[in-house]
Amino acid sequence: MKTVYKKPACLGVRKRNSFCPGCMHSIASRLVAEVLEEMDLVDNSVMIAGIGCGGNASFGYIDMDVGKAPHGRACALASAYKRCNPDELVFTYQGDGDLAAIGFAETMHAANRGENFSVIFINNALYGMTGGQLAPTTLEGMVTTTSPAGRGNNGEGYPMNVCELINCFKAPAYIARGTCTDPKNVRKTKEYIRKAFQNQLDGKGFSIVEIVSACPSDWHMSPKQCIDFINEKMLPEYPLGEFRSR
Repeated sequence: MKTVYKKPACLGVRKRNSFCPGCMHSIASRLVAEVLEEMDLVDNSVMIAGIGCGGNASFGYIDMDVGKAPHGRACALASAYKRCNPDELVFTYQGDGDLAAIGFAETMHAANRGENFSVIFINNALYGMTGGQLAPTTLEGMVTTTSPAGRGNNGEGYPMNVCELINCFKAPAYIARGTCTDPKNVRKTKEYIRKAFQNQLDGKGFSIVEIVSACPSDWHMSPKQCIDFINEKMLPEYPLGEFRSR
């Protein structure tokens, strides 16, 4: 029988992932591994991992060079590493707490400077690893451990739309938002990642791919319910597509 689809050779070599069932980090990290392998970049790339569930990628899930940044500092570390190693592909892998909360300044300034690296941004609307607290991307009315009455009732403000904010800057080369709720969107998201990496190889500057994701454990939903929640609640707030492709 002919094999038409198989796991990337660089994925799960040293350690299998421990993501919760239904967590889309597992799909996102696989897409990254597939694109790196298909572009023959595994041995000439470095991933700068953030803190949280996204930081688990630094534990050997993908067999590649990894730099571990302090909480929120992935874009600062990536900026320095890329400037010192301009011939390598450099990308960060971060969750919304890491990128949009404590790391907001590093993210925005790297984007505004047009640093020539790529960002993979997982948006599951809360802090996953540390207990399900409110994040900058938490939806209005969404219950978290630190917004038990729902976001917006006690001065928490509105959800932060990261792609739209970065799209206000002149320098970024590529800005896109995808999801992994179905095969069609998985394929689109993979293509966004490929474009972000290719733009970097072409020296075009800062690229970001946001992936609207699920957290079954902290959303207290089944994986199927999470997909419905993304489609019905998250995507109206975080519309999919390419915001900029230079």
